[in-house]
Amino acid sequence: MPAAVPAGKIPLTGAGMGEWSLGDVFVCAGCGGELTVPLARVALPVGARQSVGHEMLPALMEPGTYAVDPQPWGPPWRRWEDIGAEEAAARGVFAPVPALSYGLPGSVVLAPGDVRGTVLAPDRCGGGCLGLDGSDGPNLACADCGRPVATRIDDCSYWQAVRLHPAAVRRRAGPARPGADWGTVGRELRELRERGTPPVEPGGWWSPHWKAAASVALAHLLVASEGEPVALPGGLVTDVFGRALARLLPPGVPQRTLTLAGPGLPAASARDIALVPVHPQTGEVWPPAAGTPAVPLPADVWSGLAFPHDRSRLPVTGGLPRGVQRDDPLPLRPWRPFAFDRTLLLHTLARLPEVRRPWLRRIHDRVCELPWSSSLF
Repeated sequence: MPAAVPAGKIPLTGAGMGEWSLGDVFVCAGCGGELTVPLARVALPVGARQSVGHEMLPALMEPGTYAVDPQPWGPPWRRWEDIGAEEAAARGVFAPVPALSYGLPGSVVLAPGDVRGTVLAPDRCGGGCLGLDGSDGPNLACADCGRPVATRIDDCSYWQAVRLHPAAVRRRAGPARPGADWGTVGRELRELRERGTPPVEPGGWWSPHWKAAASVALAHLLVASEGEPVALPGGLVTDVFGRALARLLPPGVPQRTLTLAGPGLPAASARDIALVPVHPQTGEVWPPAAGTPAVPLPADVWSGLAFPHDRSRLPVTGGLPRGVQRDDPLPLRPWRPFAFDRTLLLHTLARLPEVRRPWLRRIHDRVCELPWSSSLF
């Protein structure tokens, strides 16, 4: 199984970054007791709803950061058959899902190590395999007043996180500072060639963070394609998206080209589909030229595609005998083709209004019907 890489790792929260809401502390809405250390707000990691095999995974969020999930999360749940398409659409879901959360939107997501002043509720710790999965509802209570305030998730398959429940906490704002502009983001994105999340892990597995990012992006890319073939630029972009687009879109002469666009790169044309970065603090999508559809990617994944860094297998001068490769170390290579996260792809597609178009709904339904052994997943 792949070695765990934190899905929430966003290196751009370092010096000069992530300071636009520095030092927020969350307190119990009942008694005012402090529940967290001071935190800086960042964009919600794209893998917040990802599950990865039967693995014990690390924290979703970097220490000292938090994100707000705009979608409903947690129990109670209602089955699609009991809701109906009209009510689901009113809640922002436009294609069938097994069940729909009727929890509150706006849960605050942070690393478990940043929580303070809480105690575990023993009667709400069921349902997990090797840890807590949150299926019983809030399992953390305020240590001062006993009010349920949060849910901790640390079971296998899930990125570890604590979700503060929006109705149970209040934010005590810290000092606000200007966020980084796109020029600053662009300069640091280039540095991610050295310190970003690599696409392939040492064991030859594709990074689960990259899988999450690409699965969400694929949903937006299908919308932007308008159901027509898309030309790809080659390299890692084709390695990631090529097989899926060839299987899900019809054959023929491509009408659009998938192009990387963003800080430090030329502007995409109106006939392109632009792969663009998401601002690591605000979640803002890089705006391409007018009329160019945008497909968002987390900043570190976008940087890995836009500014690929690969170690040469040749010495600086001279050469090696034929058939001999350097091993200090060799570039990481995957042992199998890229595989998407079916759950995240379907979750994203179901929440895009365009999925109601017949051609895209057919793709959605095809993905639902594919066997788990499919080469796409």
